[in-house]
Amino acid sequence: MELVSKIVARNPAYRVSNLYVDGKYFCDVLEDTDRGLRSDMTETEIAKIKVHGMTAIPTGRYPVSIDIVSNRFSKKPMYKEIGGRLPRLGGVPGYAGVLIHVGNTPADTEGCLLVGKNKKVGMVVDSKETFFRLYDLLKAANARKEKIYITIE
Repeated sequence: MELVSKIVARNPAYRVSNLYVDGKYFCDVLEDTDRGLRSDMTETEIAKIKVHGMTAIPTGRYPVSIDIVSNRFSKKPMYKEIGGRLPRLGGVPGYAGVLIHVGNTPADTEGCLLVGKNKKVGMVVDSKETFFRLYDLLKAANARKEKIYITIE
């Protein structure tokens, strides 16, 4: 399964993308501030630019797993039904624990991707519903033993 997050807006406080699943528009993504990071940069270069908890992940292609339990989010009631197994991006240079999860504003993320509908400036709405629709697609792909990737561009 291929997810592609195409950046459509950069603001000093956030970045908005359109998320496509296997070539079809699915939803919008809200992230922290875009500071121009790329996956071909060294971790040293990234560390000089990145502001911890306030920087969107580097553009690039990353594997996505739904098999790892998030210690932080597994305690939240809304994630109990999925056993705290949130979609996790692997191999993001200079980052650890990058997840796709529910949230509405940049204050709800620390470098993770928030899914929903960008119907209000600087935020996404209907995030919980959107997250679980996406999770169902990822879970089905995982059950088919498909590799899942996301490209941020």
